[in-house]
Amino acid sequence: MRSDWTRAQATTLYSVPFADLIFQAQSVHRHNFDPNCIEAASLLSVKTGGCPEDCSYCSQSAHYETGVKASRLMNCADVVATARRAKKCGATRFCMAAAWRSPKDRDLDRICDMISAVKGIGMETCVTLGMLTPSQAVRLADAGLDFYNHNVDTSPEFYVEIIKTRTLQDRINTLGHVRDAGIKVCCGGIIGMGEPVEDRLGMLIVLANLPSHPESVPINLWNEVKGVPVEEIAERPDPIAIVRLIATARIMMPKSVVRLSAGRQYMTDELQALCFLAGANSIFIGDLLLTTKNPQAERDANLLRRLGITSELA
Repeated sequence: MRSDWTRAQATTLYSVPFADLIFQAQSVHRHNFDPNCIEAASLLSVKTGGCPEDCSYCSQSAHYETGVKASRLMNCADVVATARRAKKCGATRFCMAAAWRSPKDRDLDRICDMISAVKGIGMETCVTLGMLTPSQAVRLADAGLDFYNHNVDTSPEFYVEIIKTRTLQDRINTLGHVRDAGIKVCCGGIIGMGEPVEDRLGMLIVLANLPSHPESVPINLWNEVKGVPVEEIAERPDPIAIVRLIATARIMMPKSVVRLSAGRQYMTDELQALCFLAGANSIFIGDLLLTTKNPQAERDANLLRRLGITSELA
C-alpha cells in the first residue's frame, strides 16, 4: 500500500487519456472488490445545527443564517427506530452525525448507548462527532463502534480558505486517535466549493499518504446551501472531472471503499454509472443527508437494477 504519492505523480495519473484511466481503475477495482456490488449506508443527524465551527460550506454552522434550527441530541429509541427503517430499505451501515466541535463526555454516554443499540439490530455503525481525545476514541471503541467519520474536506492549501476555527492538523490528530483505538476510519472530502482540480488532487494525496488508507473514502459534491460563504464561489464540477477523480482515488487507495456521498441528486444516472465503473462502490440511501436532499430509494434501486449491480437495496 503506497503512502508516498507526490503532487506530480497524482497529476500525471489524473491526466492520462480517459479510456486508459478507467481501464486502470477498473482493473484495480476488480482485483480488490466485486465490481457488481455496492455498499448501501444510511445517514442520520442525531444532533442538528448550532455548531461553533465556521466551515464556510456548512448549513449547520452557527456563524451563518441558513434556516437550519439547532436541535438537541435525539433520543436513543428514535435513533434505533430510524436505523431499523434504514435496514429494511437495504442499508447495512448506519451513520450517526452530531454537529459538535467535539463531544462532551456526558453526551458521549448517550452516543455510546446509540452505538450499542444499533449494533444490536445487526448493522455496522459509524459516527461523526467532531474532534476526539484519545480517551473518547477508546470509549467509542469499547461501545463497539465500527467506523469514525472525520473528513479532511480539501487540500491543505484550500483548507485555510474555508475553515478558520479548526486546523487540518486537528483533523489528522483525531484520525490518529481513532486508529489507535482500533476503530476503522471513514475520511474523504468535498468538491465543488470553488477549488481548482489541483486542490481536489491535494485532498486525495493527504488521504493516500496517511499511515493507513481510510477504509471508507466519501467523495461529496457540495450541496447548495443558501447563506454560507461558499455559495458565492461554488461551481459544479465537470462530470468527466468527477469520474477522473473517482478513478484516481480508486488507484491511489486500492482497498478503500469509495463512496458517492452528498450531491448525488445533481448526478445523472449516466454519471453515476461511470463513477461505479471508475471504482465507486458505496452510496448513501434515503431522502435526506443531514439537512440536504439525496436521491430517493426508488431511483437508486432502478439504476442499480439496470446496471446489474447488486446490493440489499436492489
